[in-house]
Amino acid sequence: MTEPDKIADDEIITWWGLVIEGYLATQDRLMSEIAEKFGLQPAPFDILLRLIRSEGHRMQMTRLANEAALTSGGFTKVADRMVKAGLIRREPCENDRRVTYAVLTEHGEEVAAAARRAGADNLRRTVLTPLGSEQAAALAEAMRTLRETNGTRSTVS
Repeated sequence: MTEPDKIADDEIITWWGLVIEGYLATQDRLMSEIAEKFGLQPAPFDILLRLIRSEGHRMQMTRLANEAALTSGGFTKVADRMVKAGLIRREPCENDRRVTYAVLTEHGEEVAAAARRAGADNLRRTVLTPLGSEQAAALAEAMRTLRETNGTRSTVS
């Protein structure tokens, strides 16, 4: 394995640029399809995926905002739109008045499940087909390592 300080500046900058460009191209393709099929922007799509994967299809709103990398105000606006669209409802915590949960509605569960299937199908085409499962898994593991090394907030495993 090459020592990190032995990699030329231009080479490492190019590598990182390719990571960013590959991510952006793939994310744009995924989100275009999700927007077209479901009318979802990235933040509500991310929130639906987090909720459908959570126990009881609910999460504390502050935790959800943090995991979705949204400010409190930004999350409130997104949540308001999702409530209006019938995707989620707010539910107070029985034991702590300071805590409110975001909970998928029945309609939200249906949309989330369909959007998750469409997203997974898209990722099979745009990531698994060109990379293969071993390279895709290695990429995910590499990004997990970078998140753990450089990140400050915990997110989905």
